[in-house]
Amino acid sequence: MTESLARLVDELARTAPGLRIETGAGGTGAYAYDASNYRVPPQAVAFPRSADDVCAVLRACRETGVPVTARGGGTSMAGNAVGPGVVLDFSRHMNRILDIDQEARTARVEAGVVLDALQSATSPYGLAFGPDPSSHSRCTLGGMIGNDACGNRSVRHGRTSSHIESLEIVTADGVRAIADHNGLHPVDPAAAGHISRLEQDIRNLIGDNLAPIRTELGRIPRQVSGYHLHRLLPENGFDMARALVGSEGTCAVVTAATVRLVATAPATALLTLGYDDVVDAAEDVPEILRWSPTAVEGMDEAIVATMRARRGPDSVTGLPEGRAWLYVELDGDDEAAVNHRAAELLDVLKARGRMTGGRVVESAAERRSLWRVREDGAGLAARLVDGGESWPGWEDAAVAPEQLAAYLRDFRGLLTTHGLTGVLYGHFGAGCVHVRIDFDLATDTGRAATRRFLSEAAALVVEHGGTLSGEHGDGRARGELLEVMYSHRMIQAFAAFKETFDPQGILNPGVIVDPAPLDADLALHTPSAVLPVETLFSFPHDEDGFEGAVRRCVGVGRCRSDAGGVMCPSYRATGEENHSTRGRARLLQEMVRVGTVQDGWRSTEVKDALDLCLSCKACSSDCPVGVDMATYKAEFLHHHYKGRLRPRSHYSLGWLPLTSALAGYAARPVNALLRGPAGRVLARLGGVTTKRRIPAFASRRALRKTLRATKTGEPPKALLFVDSFTRAFRPEVAGATSRVLADAGIPCTAKDDLCCGLTWVSTGQLSVARRIMARTVARLDNGDDQPIIVAEPSCAAALKRDVPELLGTRAAQRVAARVHTLTGALTDLAAPEWTPPDLPDNVVLQTHCHEYATFTGRRPRDLLRKLGVRKVDEAEGCCGLAGNFGFEEQHYDTSMAVADLALKPRLDAVNGVERTVVVADGFSCATQIDHLAGDRDIRALHLAELLDPAADRSDQPGETS
Repeated sequence: MTESLARLVDELARTAPGLRIETGAGGTGAYAYDASNYRVPPQAVAFPRSADDVCAVLRACRETGVPVTARGGGTSMAGNAVGPGVVLDFSRHMNRILDIDQEARTARVEAGVVLDALQSATSPYGLAFGPDPSSHSRCTLGGMIGNDACGNRSVRHGRTSSHIESLEIVTADGVRAIADHNGLHPVDPAAAGHISRLEQDIRNLIGDNLAPIRTELGRIPRQVSGYHLHRLLPENGFDMARALVGSEGTCAVVTAATVRLVATAPATALLTLGYDDVVDAAEDVPEILRWSPTAVEGMDEAIVATMRARRGPDSVTGLPEGRAWLYVELDGDDEAAVNHRAAELLDVLKARGRMTGGRVVESAAERRSLWRVREDGAGLAARLVDGGESWPGWEDAAVAPEQLAAYLRDFRGLLTTHGLTGVLYGHFGAGCVHVRIDFDLATDTGRAATRRFLSEAAALVVEHGGTLSGEHGDGRARGELLEVMYSHRMIQAFAAFKETFDPQGILNPGVIVDPAPLDADLALHTPSAVLPVETLFSFPHDEDGFEGAVRRCVGVGRCRSDAGGVMCPSYRATGEENHSTRGRARLLQEMVRVGTVQDGWRSTEVKDALDLCLSCKACSSDCPVGVDMATYKAEFLHHHYKGRLRPRSHYSLGWLPLTSALAGYAARPVNALLRGPAGRVLARLGGVTTKRRIPAFASRRALRKTLRATKTGEPPKALLFVDSFTRAFRPEVAGATSRVLADAGIPCTAKDDLCCGLTWVSTGQLSVARRIMARTVARLDNGDDQPIIVAEPSCAAALKRDVPELLGTRAAQRVAARVHTLTGALTDLAAPEWTPPDLPDNVVLQTHCHEYATFTGRRPRDLLRKLGVRKVDEAEGCCGLAGNFGFEEQHYDTSMAVADLALKPRLDAVNGVERTVVVADGFSCATQIDHLAGDRDIRALHLAELLDPAADRSDQPGETS
């Protein structure tokens, strides 16, 4: 810790005693990054709870000369949210919605409020905040104010600055003030003189620069680059609130804002339009704008191909033929009238002859799917289906919409000239183009080539009357290029504006004014001495192995969402950056580059960050770039504990397949022992929580009896892999699965003496796991191509993904290709004439996370609906038990907090719903449900038990009435 930082921490301990400050590598490493190309390690991270805390930090930083950077969701793509001093994370505590005034259509919010939280709170009033960036599930209002964000519907609603009534700010010297449409006002009357002088200095600055401000600023709708000094012109009323929007935290720190809300339309229609390329699509934009759409969004084929490869071919439906597409949304008061307008627009565009196809998307599910593709554009474009990487840096240029086609044509020519490839998407209706480019940022030659390209790209967009930034801000990526866009006098005016507010230059230095070189502090500019990485997992989809795998995280932050998908349960339970997929990936990147994390595989900081990872694998599917934190954790634990004593639970739970097999020979006395006082002692010795009941072991005799009773005498068409959990704890599921498969025309033979190795993988005992897996593969890869059907989803996922990636052999790949869950087998292999038994009208479903992540497109939810279940209420999220995680003593509370997010509310509602059945195929999910149910008559059925033709349906377990 430097002397200045030590003084700052001591000062804050005195002036803000409740303020949490992190100074260690584990607390600051993740904050060295946002969603940009840059890495700037901070000295400290502070988590303010009030404006007074912010004042205290700024005063202490002014006294010690330590810079300050304000941060919301950390999703900045231009490097606006990283800084070398103290980072203020507003998202952790200053995230309250303070007031909603329905009549005035305004809301007062703290800077850390996530946009989706505001939208949820205002929705009951028929109101919303107009700007809606694709990062709406995790971006904060403070961040949107910082870079003047827009979003998918900016054609209708414009930029954030147009929706700001007032800002509550703290100046660089720690004084609170209000910025509104008429200027600056002190919060404390004692500061009136200071604030009055500050305002007068700004008025003088504007008066001295009227001509350049009037001629250079505010020329096109998306002109975000630089400061919005035109808002301070006399004809605009000296609107200080809107002038500070887009200043990227370089002039003041925003702690709260009063924002204007808009009415939501009762009816909308979505058109999808296909084109041969994005230039053809852009040519139609001026005509589309004549129809007053709410959104005109564009994207090219690379994004769609990546989504389909990552999440299955059914993840993108509703697109017409084409290699580029536009989404066009219309709205109105009447659904029939809106749909009629949509049909008319479609006819007009067909007559223009550029489209390859078009349709009105009527299905709500298809609309959600299509918008998700567009919203995940930044992540999907970062790591494409062919494994190529692309980067921001020139991802936010904008021109007038009527200039878009010409600009795109010339821009693609510029890419070709430089031998670069760009993935294009963006807000075409507003003339704003997002593009990720395959820059080489890792070598001196590549960085020099990138600098040349960016300089020429800046000149090109200015030639087309455009702006360097249309909503992301200038940040570190474009600040140096502002002199290409603006006159020297305007650059001086920008500098004077900042100096008036921040004479010491401590607020977000290196951004907009006196900018850092655009090729400084690049994250890919790694030192020569990086961590030697030899791994057991092969990481076949990453050219650089483990290093390339952890580099997948580019910071878009979908893992920080509170809803939608399953990722990331530990972040949703804790709200901590370090317990998000992104935070963990960033610390792993620091470990590999030997940055803030110095201890390599032995790092306690990385171990602590990974500790609450449930290994649910949801990130491998939900993360747009396919980060697989469960695999990274397993690899890390293998190295971290190599040659060292492991946690007790790694032995007691990691070796469960072996101990459970032995217990099966004496199940009755073992169960009696575990139910008594000795069981609690053994649990504590094994690092297992005593707050859960240990599941009862089944006897080997029960398993044999069950499997013998299911033999049909028909030639088998599949192999039923009886996994360790089914074998040890619920052999009845094996019997039910066999009967269901036979009933569906897939008679099978059972194999019950093999193991997938999952428990050794999840505890990082990879050498043992490989031995187990190699034996299993040798037995299964016998020249037979029969499907392998696994009742336990987690074991199916291990055979499908972990086995080939850990063994890396052709035999393992052949075995993996044959693996199905029961859901997958019934979806793909069942006889066409198969009709299941009568099913309940209502099902509460907990899908196992590994099944959700690994077997995309084969969801139990979809199968149940197909088979006739009227209502499937899926608990969208992890159950919280997650194999060994929720049984470990130190993780019990987190496990229950995760269950509270989605599963427990569903179970609490079960008793009031007639004829509702709870279905959970995963053993851990069913065990968690049993724990949550307590004394209530609720038991989770496996899908096989629900569909079992031999089941007694007069008193079906798990049914309530």
